[in-house]
Amino acid sequence: MVVQEDTSAEIKIENDGEFANSQPESEPVFTVEILKIIKDSQQQHGLRHGDYQRYRGYCSRRIRRLRKVLRVTQGDKRHFKRKDVTESMLKDERYLYIPLMMAERAWSYAMQLRQEANTEPRKKFHLISRLRKATTYALQLQTLCESSKCDARTKLEAQAYVAWIHGSLHFELQLWKPAMENLKKAQVVYEKLAHALPEEEQPVYKSRVEELSPSLRFCAYNIGDESAIDDLLQMRGHAQGDLLANLDSLMVQKQRRNEVLCDVNWRGHSIPVRPDRVRGFLLSEQQLDTSLKRAADNAAKISLLETLLMDCKDAIAAVRDELKTDPNTKNRAPGTPLTSLQHLLSYLMHIRLTRTIQRNLLMVESAQCALSDKNEGGGEGRRTRPQDLTRLYEIILQNYGELQQLPGLEDNLQYQQEIETKTKAYRAFRCFYIAQSLVGLRRWREGMALYQRAEQYVKEALGANNASQALDNKLCNQLKTLKHDIEGQVFSAHAHSVLEGEGIQDEDGGAVQVGTKTNYRSKKPLFERLGEYREDPSLVSRTPNVYKLPPDMRPIPCKPLFFDLAFNFVEFPSLEDKTEAAAGGKKGGAGLTGFVKGLWGWGGSGKK
Repeated sequence: MVVQEDTSAEIKIENDGEFANSQPESEPVFTVEILKIIKDSQQQHGLRHGDYQRYRGYCSRRIRRLRKVLRVTQGDKRHFKRKDVTESMLKDERYLYIPLMMAERAWSYAMQLRQEANTEPRKKFHLISRLRKATTYALQLQTLCESSKCDARTKLEAQAYVAWIHGSLHFELQLWKPAMENLKKAQVVYEKLAHALPEEEQPVYKSRVEELSPSLRFCAYNIGDESAIDDLLQMRGHAQGDLLANLDSLMVQKQRRNEVLCDVNWRGHSIPVRPDRVRGFLLSEQQLDTSLKRAADNAAKISLLETLLMDCKDAIAAVRDELKTDPNTKNRAPGTPLTSLQHLLSYLMHIRLTRTIQRNLLMVESAQCALSDKNEGGGEGRRTRPQDLTRLYEIILQNYGELQQLPGLEDNLQYQQEIETKTKAYRAFRCFYIAQSLVGLRRWREGMALYQRAEQYVKEALGANNASQALDNKLCNQLKTLKHDIEGQVFSAHAHSVLEGEGIQDEDGGAVQVGTKTNYRSKKPLFERLGEYREDPSLVSRTPNVYKLPPDMRPIPCKPLFFDLAFNFVEFPSLEDKTEAAAGGKKGGAGLTGFVKGLWGWGGSGKK
């Protein structure tokens, strides 16, 4: 009973051989999100409150840490020896952070001087000097990013960053036309990137485009030449400059790389797949159906599915690791749409659950074959019981419960209805095998009740509006066969209950229920047969046999062990002679004492 899940997923993957020729696996390809990096750093280190000095200090500390970790230190404590980052050093993307942070440090110092130049006009010259230094470092960054080790997105972002820095410098120098040209270049590239990237990464680039608009309007106002403005607005169409001439080709490379990275279209969402482990898993998952068709038996298919499930577990762990470091996920407010990583996690969880259900259904097929061999007297099914099938169907229902709770699919009405229909179908199978277990224990009443519940689930599953979409042909045929088997099992249980003395009668409405046992008599009292359900009429009579009173006599010890049993065997001596002597001595003593007192006058009379 293998259910073919419709994941509605289309995976676009280019030829692996062509990609291997264009980009060797041994050569790393770096992706540096320049605008996102600097925006996060600025918001976390002072620029949220306009504190450029704090941000400049952060850039200095970051540069020092990077140089120390990457071993690009410039001399020692006593001597300074300049050491720039070259293309031959690019073994790690962190090398690109050094010129980027140096440009940011010079730019933040210039912005700090701009604030101070309101009261000290001489600092205007120092401001321009710092901006020139920032353009120098930005050009170094662009040179490094033009290497083949960086992808198209990194090259575009580097060129846009250089254009923005140059535009800021020309703006301070009041060179309005060059300033407008550079700022417009940066705006065009950021617009292009915003359209090419996923939805959760677009807000940063759109906000930068909006930030550049006031500066462009101010430049246009100072130029005062509408024809020049129109020429600048049409710059992208005429492809003026090296940046805009290469813009379309670079975006084509970016799109091709996205296709190589495997974009997944699943239930109306386009999900980019970035982790290498996930891409490899999706390729193997795509080829699994072909491998299952070639498998010899169910055992081989189960082995293939278990191997895939282990790979799926590793892919899910890789996505969860990225989610821990993704700022978009951490800062996402409740009720907002899911990010691409969260959609990817839901997609992988959907694959894991559906493939688990497919494996369990194969195990059900094997167990059903063994159980049928056992019923026919074969030797293979001696260890297979209906309880084993019940447990398998219970696991399948748990998997469908998890499918209903996947993030992003809670409000998908069609999806929820499909899962609910399949759940009813497998509940019917579970009730049927529970009834089989109870019938095997000769509990006919409970067995017939569960047969009726299984029949009800079959009717609900087959009569659902979306039964043709949710249930495949194989499952529909199995449900119809199950309905026929239930009818036979109900009559069988009915016959066995009659043979054992339980009257079966039809109630109003056509439902078959177990009646009372009229001729049942037992000498055992009720408290000795509490584990048996018997309707005994004598229990409601005047002399119910509930408990035997008085209880039977039984021998018990004469005295409990904690009493002093040695006391019964102790013989005490007679004390009569001592009691008589004590009584006589008391009288004599009293007379002699009185005589002596009277003779010597000790006692006195006390009367005067």
